[in-house]
Amino acid sequence: MLGPWPTPAGPAETNHAPLTAPGATRAVEHVLERVLDTRLRQARETDAVFAHDMADRVAAFVRRGGKRLRTAFVWCGWRAAGGSGDPGAVLRTGAALELLQACALIHDDVMDGSPLRRGAPAMHVDFARDHRAGRAAGSADSFGTSAAVLAGDLALAWADDLLTETALAAPHGARLSDEWRAMRTEMVAGQYRDLRAQASGSSDAEEARTIAVLKSARYTVARPLALGASLAGADTPVLDALRAAGRCAGLAFQLRDDLIGAFGDPELTGKPADDDLRSRKLTPLLAAAVRLADARGDRDAAAVLAPGAGARPEHTVERMRAALERTGARAEIEARIAELAAAGLRHFEATGAAPVVRREFAALVERASGITPQTAEELV
Repeated sequence: MLGPWPTPAGPAETNHAPLTAPGATRAVEHVLERVLDTRLRQARETDAVFAHDMADRVAAFVRRGGKRLRTAFVWCGWRAAGGSGDPGAVLRTGAALELLQACALIHDDVMDGSPLRRGAPAMHVDFARDHRAGRAAGSADSFGTSAAVLAGDLALAWADDLLTETALAAPHGARLSDEWRAMRTEMVAGQYRDLRAQASGSSDAEEARTIAVLKSARYTVARPLALGASLAGADTPVLDALRAAGRCAGLAFQLRDDLIGAFGDPELTGKPADDDLRSRKLTPLLAAAVRLADARGDRDAAAVLAPGAGARPEHTVERMRAALERTGARAEIEARIAELAAAGLRHFEATGAAPVVRREFAALVERASGITPQTAEELV
């Protein structure tokens, strides 16, 4: 066990718990530091080379960033279900989610062949670079891929260990574990469906939505809300309302991420803006563009968006962006994001959460979906 947890401190916090979701995201950084320090010490006791080459890299990746949105949604779920008092289990659950996210991102970058993550070389790229610098034997790319898979596995092990410790000490630990197990299975299912759709060249809108829900909507919002609510012993109606709110808000988040993947600025996002288009990843955005191109008889758009062998060259990526705009797919997805965000807020209100908690959830949905402040105010 990791021992006593630090009491958050600051102007917006009490002696027992942060009063806001932002307070929780600040406090979870302290918890992560404690967890990582413990895990790194254990890694050094196991093997110095492993600790230096791999454990240190994973810890640095976790420390390097992320919005910590999942922690904030755990907090909102806990508060919506009446949670109060000592926030230790909430913060530890948030920290476990951040470690799980590290695993997901490291593995995702390997599968997608992405070169950048959080403004730095992706894990497999970093390992391969060191292999080349050391003039080691064999393929640097193969070594980088294999080492990154192990790094992701290590982050997953740390996440599971922390969640298990938290569940064992929590009054409703069995329910917490059930939500966690379901979430991990959904993540793998969504990732596999993503790989399968890409291999088959699918343009099916329902398949795109299924992937978005499994891989992101539930994992990013719905399950974190339910994890927090489980810690508070939530009843079925509250859990159902939170899951509905999370599916809507989480899908809005994924749709925004799809738009960023196609049109985002790498300087702001810390990752390439054309990976999804270059690999023709099936997203609701792509599926909408294919459907609209066919409906409007736009043969050029249909041709450039159709499945093709290998990665798309730069000029093809630019034509794909133009097709997403010209067909109206980008505008359609923007409208859908607003609808889903509004629905998420309505479902969350059905939990009976206090107004301050509803406002915090609305602010998180705004961050996740990219809705402008004016629109967010109208939706609240």
